[in-house]
Amino acid sequence: MTVRVMLFAAARQLAGTDAIELDLPEPATVAQLRTRLVEAVPELSRLMGQTLFSVDAEYADDATKIAPGAEVACIPPVSGG
Repeated sequence: MTVRVMLFAAARQLAGTDAIELDLPEPATVAQLRTRLVEAVPELSRLMGQTLFSVDAEYADDATKIAPGAEVACIPPVSGG
């Protein structure tokens, strides 16, 4: 299945785009998505340890399954005041 991942903050800057489409097996988990995302954009590897994901507007852990058509977001750590 093809999953569109919205990228925010540093992830967007490193990838040079605000979204990326990835091919994943069905069913897929967030852990599989993390792996595939780093394969597609190796520059993101340094962020993956602290990056959160949401699936259909709910924070998701690595075991969360991603259904076809799900809205997925990659939310790296942010800093500022």
